[in-house]
Amino acid sequence: MESVQQQREEEEEQAALRKQRMDKLKALQTAGFSTYALIDGELTFSFSQSYSTLMIRNKTHNALELQTTYDYLSPGEQVTQVQISFAGRIKSKRTFGKLMFLTVEDDSGSIQLYVEQQTLKDSFRYIKSLVDIGDIVGVQGCIKRTDKGELSIVVEDWQMLAKSLLSLPDKFHGLMDVEKRYRLRHLDMIVHPSVRQILKQRAQIVSTIREFLERKQFMEVETPALHCIAGGADASPFVTYHEALDLQLTLRIATELFLKRCIVGGFEKVYEIGRVFRNEGISTRHNPEFTSLELYEAYKDYQDMMNLTEELIKTVANQVCGTTEIVYMEERIQLGAPFRRVTMNELVKETLGLDILSFPDIETAKSAVEKKMEESMKDWDSIDSLGKLLSSCFEHYCEKLLIQPTFVLDYPIEISPLAKQHRKDPRLTERFELYIAGRELANAFSELNDPIEQRERFMKQLHGSEQVGKELDEDFLLALEQGMPPTGGMGMGIDRLVMLLTNSSSIRQVIAFPLLKPE
Repeated sequence: MESVQQQREEEEEQAALRKQRMDKLKALQTAGFSTYALIDGELTFSFSQSYSTLMIRNKTHNALELQTTYDYLSPGEQVTQVQISFAGRIKSKRTFGKLMFLTVEDDSGSIQLYVEQQTLKDSFRYIKSLVDIGDIVGVQGCIKRTDKGELSIVVEDWQMLAKSLLSLPDKFHGLMDVEKRYRLRHLDMIVHPSVRQILKQRAQIVSTIREFLERKQFMEVETPALHCIAGGADASPFVTYHEALDLQLTLRIATELFLKRCIVGGFEKVYEIGRVFRNEGISTRHNPEFTSLELYEAYKDYQDMMNLTEELIKTVANQVCGTTEIVYMEERIQLGAPFRRVTMNELVKETLGLDILSFPDIETAKSAVEKKMEESMKDWDSIDSLGKLLSSCFEHYCEKLLIQPTFVLDYPIEISPLAKQHRKDPRLTERFELYIAGRELANAFSELNDPIEQRERFMKQLHGSEQVGKELDEDFLLALEQGMPPTGGMGMGIDRLVMLLTNSSSIRQVIAFPLLKPE
């Protein structure tokens, strides 16, 4: 009840503040100001005209450029021969009689505005009484460093570019609730520069990945987001409907099967960075829509994919973080050293002291694991093979221990329907997953290119499945029958890579607008 009352009081306060700002908006308009002005590359300020007809000249500098270019200025020094045109959002305002200091922020940083009545004359009073924190303004003037050492634009002309009708949260106490921050993400970006910084780093990560792959002559392909059959991963799809075709479709759960068609079609190096959709739970590691990188290269195998993946991550870390030694959740992680390569069976043997694949049957193996770990495992009725047991033990006991980069190799064939059978052990596949900080980051195979075996694997996978959209993908099998060369493929979660390189604990922090249940 107390929280409801508090929320009601906040809403009433916001309504009162909005009314005040609406009154200021009307006052500015009455005075002849355009409160949502245009930008123009030709015209500059001229107060001999009506305020409402003025347009701000394009910005000559951003805040970072000004701070860098005029870093040499000493306190009290001023540059009058260069005219600065600048625009941004007001983040603070201090008034001292006939002098005001406004901190204005743009995408690159912030700078102070030096506003004095002597320079602006009659216009000064409008800034003093009608301009608020949160407003977006354009100014023109020269640059100086104040006697107290603050680099500032001496404002000679100004214009309101967008009057903010809603006040920003209190500097020290506002917008602290995590859920509210995600619901008002635009406001979160305004108030917390660190949010924008993470999204900038995300963009840089994606850009670096593209540059890396293009240097290696991979071609970017855009595959369909609407599928007739959900394939390429074991996940629940979102179901939709196409009215004109009278056809039920699903949003893609992976880009894999269409990219492999490109390999069949004659391309030897292809990739896609795109959104995929899985109708599953939400957690710090999962969002129903996320971004994946998938790439395929003909005449390569999973060993080649390991080398490529390791090189890619080191390149991105160096470009974005400036180093391959990073800190994630207080763990110091070495991305520069050779990544460890170890089989799943070896890891389970290290952790449990049991060689799962050496047991004569599944029941004996289950009993040994329960005795060793002194606990009764849940949901073991569905585990009907040594391969599935090996995978379950790895998931329960080993994943969280893999802090330093580790390629986990040779997954059981039962859980790898798209991977080629291991050349030395038919119970396993040529597959790896990369783990860093206890979290899976990438998944790769020597791709299965035998259409007969692929059909058999799909049939086993689909046996008894009740998931919507689960069917045999005859079109993909038809493409495989045309002949696909030996191929290595790799998929990586972009969001998880961004989490790692930005030291973010939740996937929602690295997605601009994560999915939320409506209030």
